[in-house]
Amino acid sequence: MQIAKDSVVEFHYKVSEGSELLEDSTGNTPLLYLHGHGGLFETMELAFVGKQVGDKFEVTLTPDQSYGERREGALQRIPIKHLQGLAKGKKWAAGMTAVVESNQGRNEVTLIKVGRFNADCDLNHPFAGKTLTFAVEVISVRAATEDELSHGHAHAKGGCGH
Repeated sequence: MQIAKDSVVEFHYKVSEGSELLEDSTGNTPLLYLHGHGGLFETMELAFVGKQVGDKFEVTLTPDQSYGERREGALQRIPIKHLQGLAKGKKWAAGMTAVVESNQGRNEVTLIKVGRFNADCDLNHPFAGKTLTFAVEVISVRAATEDELSHGHAHAKGGCGH
C-alpha cells in the first residue's frame, strides 16, 4: 500500500544538522501519524506521498519549514511544578529540555537556570534556527479506521485513550 491521504504510517527517523546526529528513533517505538491531517511538517508530509513499507528516503527542512527561526529574548520563568518529562530520581538542571503545557498547547523548552521553585527557560524549540535532514524508514502503512479519521490522528495499538 502506498502512502496517501488517510493512511496511517509508522516510521523510524534520524534527524541531523550537517554531520551532527541530533535525534534517532531507532530502537524505540516507531513514530505513528495520520497522513494528510497536519501531523507532520508540510514539506515532510509531502515527501511521504507514494512511499511504501521498506522505503528509505531523506528530506531536508529549512527553519521556515520546521521549527522556525530562533527568537531572541524568548525567555520565561516557569514554576518547576509545571515542567514535565523528568526521569524518576533525577533533578532538573540547566541544559535539560522539558515539556510545558500552555494555552498554546504543548511546548518543548530548554532550561537555562534552575532555582528552588522556578526555572528560567528558553521558549525556542531546541531545533529552532537549524536546517534539519531527516533520514526516514517506512515501517508500516495501513488505511485509517473511522475512529482515527473522526479524531484526526492515528491510534496506537490498544486505542488512543480519550
